[in-house]
Amino acid sequence: MQNTVIGVYDNYSQAQSAFNELVARGFTRSNVNLSPSAESTEARGAILKDTTEQDQGWSIGHFFRSLFGSEDESATHRDVYQEAVRRGSYLVTVEADSDEQRDQATDILNRFDPVDIDERSSQWRTQGWSGYDRNAPLLSADEIQRERASYQGSASTTTGKTTTSKTAATRAKAGTNDMTGGTLEGEARLKVVEEEMQVGKRVVQRGGVRIYQRMTERPVEETVHLREENVQVQRRPVDKPATEADMAAFKEGSMELRETAEEPVVSKTARVVEEVVVGKQVSEHDEKIKGTVRRTDVEVEQLGAGNRATPGGTVDFDRDYYRNHWQTSFASQGGRYEDYEPAYRFGSELRGNQAYRGRNWNEIEPEARRDWESRHSGSAWERAKDAVRHAWERATT
Repeated sequence: MQNTVIGVYDNYSQAQSAFNELVARGFTRSNVNLSPSAESTEARGAILKDTTEQDQGWSIGHFFRSLFGSEDESATHRDVYQEAVRRGSYLVTVEADSDEQRDQATDILNRFDPVDIDERSSQWRTQGWSGYDRNAPLLSADEIQRERASYQGSASTTTGKTTTSKTAATRAKAGTNDMTGGTLEGEARLKVVEEEMQVGKRVVQRGGVRIYQRMTERPVEETVHLREENVQVQRRPVDKPATEADMAAFKEGSMELRETAEEPVVSKTARVVEEVVVGKQVSEHDEKIKGTVRRTDVEVEQLGAGNRATPGGTVDFDRDYYRNHWQTSFASQGGRYEDYEPAYRFGSELRGNQAYRGRNWNEIEPEARRDWESRHSGSAWERAKDAVRHAWERATT
């Protein structure tokens, strides 16, 4: 069964990173699509054009008509995604050939912080939006920036997730504001869901034997010695005087001689020469079953207005900025942004350390290295050094 997974991103570099990761993980380029394919107003306008069946080229209208069909309820989904593009978002779509590919694609898309399109569309509706209008103009860069700022200022939380069509619900990576300490105005609740694995057993057919009993014949031979008696009569001419004995035999009489012969007599007897015993041998064994269970975790991140020093000497961490820097500087070396984020944070925090103030990087590097290795044992300084230096220099300029 074919599944389609869709991720919506506000940042083009995040969408492009998700696209590249999907291709690197084995998804074919024909099954992965980034829309718009470039970070420009012209690219957005090109895919939002209303194409007919005779027109050539790809359009988002055609795409979602083929995905959701032409029913009224499906039109709502098309409107939402078309409106997202009109408002400056980017779509990454994946055609998955199996449930396993669907789950893998969902995990990859969620690594790059997609937006919650359901909550986003709800915010549009509170502002009066009722559906996609193909005649509505594209949002300008300033309008997009102001709208994004309103999302960040909203009391509700944007939860990153991807969506699928014609599939079961997908997993989502969740993020939230700190909502402890009682009920808040515009409160949003995120559920932490955890899977458990149950292992049972069932009887399955594993083959067997079928036994046939057939009768066959084979030729045999034996040698037997036979005796036969035959009567022979011979007449011999004799000329001599008769004796008294001869005269005594001179009377009538008869005698018989019988011929005999032996002939073979065949008889058969049956003997049991072999037994075939059929039965079942029962054995038992223990088998260790390994699997994976999923869990949604809630990650709390304090958002600040850029890389700004506070009166206490600390620096707000601009995650979007550093993710973009990682994409352009380190993504080609492999790994994930999350592997570099500790180094970015460490470099930003050096700004608030009195021991490093007023000094250049060459002076503080040996001390920063010792501090890093004491706090991040097992993490190579040579790999983290460039990210630490960039964050420190950005925080101090």
